Amino acid sequence: MRVSWLSRVLSWVAAALVGGVYGVAGTIAHSVMWGPVPIGLIVAAIACAAILVAVRALTHDRAAAVAAGLGMIGMLVLISGVGPGGSVVVPDSLSGQIWTYVVAGIVLLVVAWPSFARVPVRTEAPAAQESEARES
Repeated sequence: MRVSWLSRVLSWVAAALVGGVYGVAGTIAHSVMWGPVPIGLIVAAIACAAILVAVRALTHDRAAAVAAGLGMIGMLVLISGVGPGGSVVVPDSLSGQIWTYVVAGIVLLVVAWPSFARVPVRTEAPAAQESEARES
């Protein structure tokens, strides 16, 4: 079944929007601490990794995973700056820097992961098949 170029472009746009939503949610939640445990960072990283893996697995398209990752990173960069009122969502702290690198690392890992859909099927050598046919 052949997929038209329009449906591919629409799937990339949808993946970028979903990635952007997860990027915003993770960027806002990454600073939540539960005592000394950075629970927001852990949950946000798991959620972002899960949506990227889901996009890659469901679409069987690396470009869709790239689009979702660019949406995540784009929204992280967009809302990380100083806002018009002077507010900062991602302060220049260890937690903010870790979050920035974790998102980029997750995107790189999911996009660079090899596709196992095209693994070659193991077959016997032709010489072995011919000798078996002659003996029968």
